[in-house]
Amino acid sequence: MSLLSVDGLVARHGLLEAVCGVQFRLEAGETLAIVGANGAGKTTLLRAIAGAHPIAAGTVSFRGEDVTALPAHRRTAAGLALVPEGRRLFGQMTVEENLMLGRFAGRTGSWTVERVMDAFPNLKERRRAKCSHLSGGEQQATAIGRALMTNPELLILDEVSLGLSPLIVDRVYEQIDGLVREGTTIILVEQNLSRALEVASNVICMLEGQIVLAGAAGTLSRDDVTNAYFGLGRVRAHGGTP
Repeated sequence: MSLLSVDGLVARHGLLEAVCGVQFRLEAGETLAIVGANGAGKTTLLRAIAGAHPIAAGTVSFRGEDVTALPAHRRTAAGLALVPEGRRLFGQMTVEENLMLGRFAGRTGSWTVERVMDAFPNLKERRRAKCSHLSGGEQQATAIGRALMTNPELLILDEVSLGLSPLIVDRVYEQIDGLVREGTTIILVEQNLSRALEVASNVICMLEGQIVLAGAAGTLSRDDVTNAYFGLGRVRAHGGTP
């Protein structure tokens, strides 16, 4: 049984069909990178999976249970956590206060404030600082830490490197790599193809709301992904889970 199953998912923005019949499977412990140009439907897909965007058709199953009709907070309580694009922290609350909000999911597990601080050492000296005073990298670390505080079985990261300097992106990806080594199941939306291919076990490329390439990262060349990214190739699957 797959940890996550997405079948025939359709999501719209008004009359625009932003996600068009997407389907794939994700197994526990895998890292799935979803890549594609702006407007490809990546963020809408993630939000639909997390319950933050309505689903027009299709189903989302998590641990074998159909969660399509569940609101976002109940999906979080079930073990599915989204780090949204833009982080969406409470700027007038401290790092620690933002982290503690993850407790409201009501899930038990090993993630505590201290463990988050160990995973993201750049937060240790900033735990009492208001989030509005943090750097972009510190804000991203806090947003990921808040999601981890829900003790998720699936961590979904949307545009993790957006707006960050190359040095800060390096630091954030060091921390993500640590989560991958610990066996955390991750879906990662990323426009930086090199970064995505470095950390992912499987890759999906989207174009105009559809999956145009899917496969195990080790079987896909950068040219394969680049061609699909710009709509130059046919729909293909390379031994991964489409």
